[in-house]
Amino acid sequence: MTVELRELVKKIRNYPGLTRKEPIRDVFAYLVLDGLKGPQLPNYGDDAAAIPWRDGFLLLAADGIMSKLLINEPYAAGKSSVMVTVNDIYSMGGRPIAMVNVLASGIKEHREAVVRGIRRGCEKLRVPMVGGHLHPDAPGDAPSLSVAILGWANNLLRGHLAKSGDNIVFAADLQGQRGCTSVVSWDANSGKTPEELLHRLEVLPIIADKGLAHAAKDVSNAGVLGTISIMMENSYKGAVIDLTAIPCPKEIEPHDWFVCFQSFGFVLAVEPSKTKEVIDLFRQRSIDCSVVGRVTEERKVFLIKGGARELLFDFERDTITGISYHGE
Repeated sequence: MTVELRELVKKIRNYPGLTRKEPIRDVFAYLVLDGLKGPQLPNYGDDAAAIPWRDGFLLLAADGIMSKLLINEPYAAGKSSVMVTVNDIYSMGGRPIAMVNVLASGIKEHREAVVRGIRRGCEKLRVPMVGGHLHPDAPGDAPSLSVAILGWANNLLRGHLAKSGDNIVFAADLQGQRGCTSVVSWDANSGKTPEELLHRLEVLPIIADKGLAHAAKDVSNAGVLGTISIMMENSYKGAVIDLTAIPCPKEIEPHDWFVCFQSFGFVLAVEPSKTKEVIDLFRQRSIDCSVVGRVTEERKVFLIKGGARELLFDFERDTITGISYHGE
């Protein structure tokens, strides 16, 4: 068992979806900690920037699509560009308003496939693409696609406010299938109506408005274990994660599931007294949801399975994004 856990730790720590986040710390340090003059909006790894506006918050986020996916599966890349940004808004407790995109594609057939994917994503998730910019002369082997999204929230779910003693709750839609082949992924959106997709996502604003969670993040290309670890790093905390408690579909091996990019997957830090209500809200929408660990004051992330226990990250010496919130 210990050997198995050690192999999993090695896989997680070296997974490209996680390691590619390491340069974030230099950008963050230059632009936020030691850079721009004037007023700063606090952001410690949130999925979207929260801008106070009237009686709530505007949410602004942007995402870029991995080159491998964009080159090999342009239609899937277009759909994904909508899905990932929409999830960023909901993970903050908000609802999307509109999107814009920047597409660089010099091959007509490739460009058309990307745009078809974008349109399908917008239709499925009911968010308009209201503008953008096109580079039609980009080299064929170097396309790029980025999407920015604007949303609105009455109340926020932040990604860096997990508290010691919180339960770590993982919610995922297991009713799906393996997704695109360029990355390990799980598609729980295809085959569902827009009404079904939005019914699932609406649980996040409800949780925010009821004040049921201290922190939330959507499961990124770092996978569920990587995303939990990033939340702990951002929150200046640690965690103990029970691998046997993580809901997993039968169609995918657990070690792949742990690094899988998910079309619907969220992790939340919830105090014990509110955990049942959070879990019930997800399950009422046919979402598998379980407590998979707890937040600790010690800044170390441990994986446990049965009687075995292995250290995944020690944030006294390790970094993922290098972003941590130390409190006021």
